[in-house]
Order: sequence, then C-alpha cells, then structure tokens
Amino acid sequence: MIIWIDADACPSEVKNILFCAAERYGVSTMLVANAPMQIPPSDLIALEIVPQGPDVADDYIAENCSEGDLVITADVPLASRIVEAGAHGINPRGQEYTPDNIGELLSMRNFMEEMRFAGVVTGGPSSPTSADTREFANALDRFLAKHAHQ
Repeated sequence: MIIWIDADACPSEVKNILFCAAERYGVSTMLVANAPMQIPPSDLIALEIVPQGPDVADDYIAENCSEGDLVITADVPLASRIVEAGAHGINPRGQEYTPDNIGELLSMRNFMEEMRFAGVVTGGPSSPTSADTREFANALDRFLAKHAHQ
C-alpha cells in the first residue's frame, strides 16, 4: 500500500500527521505537487513534482495509484476516479470516500459548480478547524490500523 497525497492544497497540519503516520506504520507515502515543497528526510516519504496545469497532479495520482492504496485529497472528481479503481480515499477533514458515498458527493460537487457558473454566490468551504484536523487524524489511524499490514 502507498499513501498518495494531493499535496498542493493539502493543509500543512494534515501533511505533518501523514509524515508521522508513514514512519509509525512503515507505509510508503508519495506527495504529488506542481511545485517543490519541504518533506522530511525519510526512505518512506517522497515528492513527485508534476508540470503545472489543471488536473496534472490528479491525473498522475489516478494513473499511478493501485487497488488498496490510500489517496488523501479534497478533490471529489479525483476521489471518484480512485474509488472506481479500487483505492481508498480520505479528505483532509477526515471524510472517507467510499463506493457508497462517492456518487452523492460528486453530484453535490457538480451541482454547486453549476450554481457558481450560473452566477450564484455559493461561498466556498469553510477553513479547516482543529476539530477537522483531529477528525482526519482519527480517520487515518482507523484506516491504517485496519489496512497498513495487509
């Protein structure tokens, strides 16, 4: 299993939790980003820098993750692609993407995008809170306790 991180938009607190989890569970972790970023020195943690452009990092993750891998992303279309491929997903607020919920999440995301294109001011998601970060850490621990050594 590899943990893939859609790293450009991933909050630093979430990345730090993932770095600690990679070491604690001995799981390879790959950050995918459009620009260089600091990562801790570790044989388990790597950074793949992809070219600039819309969805380039998402495409890289979707094309390279495997069944059973874990993808950390807030991007619902990417989450839909990886769930369809048999990978698992968690967003930075701790919500798991599953075959049971991804269709509804994608429909809601597309509806909100249509509303924005129609000129309706929908606002964006609220800023992550410390409670969101705790929920992410808990969801990650539950997932890794179940799947890390399979």
